[in-house]
Parts: sequence; structure tokens; C-alpha cells
Amino acid sequence: MNHIGLDTKGAGEISQKLNDLLANYQLFYINTRGFHWNIKGDKFFELHLKFEEIYNDAQIKIDEIAERILTLGNVPLHTFEDYLSYSSIKPKRGIANGKDALQLVVEAYGTIIPLERELLKLSEEYDDEGTNALMSDYIREQEKNIWMYTSFLKS
Repeated sequence: MNHIGLDTKGAGEISQKLNDLLANYQLFYINTRGFHWNIKGDKFFELHLKFEEIYNDAQIKIDEIAERILTLGNVPLHTFEDYLSYSSIKPKRGIANGKDALQLVVEAYGTIIPLERELLKLSEEYDDEGTNALMSDYIREQEKNIWMYTSFLKS
């Protein structure tokens, strides 16, 4: 058992999967920050603010994920080299069209949410309510975001 009463092996497996999620969130953050800076066009003001909202939310989640790994008694990834090698989300460059950028956000959620669902199952298996609650909250919020973003993209 670790210092919070969870199976050490299970906490290690969960932490490894959380590190995968952390790496993906870091690339998601970098990409949405770039969309915020580089967006152009008739929806500039609306999307400029929306991308800021998205990357601020990602920044909070990055911190929560890293702190959860530490709470489980493990070490979060913390170099860009690690993030690039572990992330399935790849850096995006030169995206200035709002719909293209928002489509990339939706696609990134398509990478992030399955990782969160894996963590939901894994944390349930090892009785890790802290990780389970975090992932459940993230999934619920992101599913709603996808609905709203895809509705926007259909306009």
C-alpha cells in the first residue's frame, strides 16, 4: 500500500496512464494557445476568447493531473521532450482559420476522452476514487464541449 492506502502496483499503472494524459494535455494546451494567438477572420473576437478559455481550462487540468500523479506517489512527466514522445496529439503550426482550429480541438478531445475513459476503468479496478472522480468530471464537461463545438462547426 502507498501513503494514501492504494495498491502500489495499481497506483503505478494509473500514474503511467495519467502521464500519457498529461503529455496529451500539454500538446493540446500548446496548440490551443497558438490558435488563440493566430486566429483570423470574421469570428475573430468570439474564437479568440474561446481559445483562451480552452487553454486556461487545459492549464488547470494539467496541474490537477500532475498533482494527482504526485498524490499517488509517483513522478509526473515534466519535459517537452517527454511530452512530445508520449503524446498522440501532435503540434499544429500555422492554423489561422477558426473552423479548422476548432475542428482540431474536437479531434484532440477524440484522443483525450478515450484516455480518460481508460483511466476511469483502471481507477475503478484499483479503488482509486480520487482519479475516478477527476476523470468522470473531465469526461462530462468535454462531451458537452464537443456537442457545442460541433454545433458551431455546422454553421
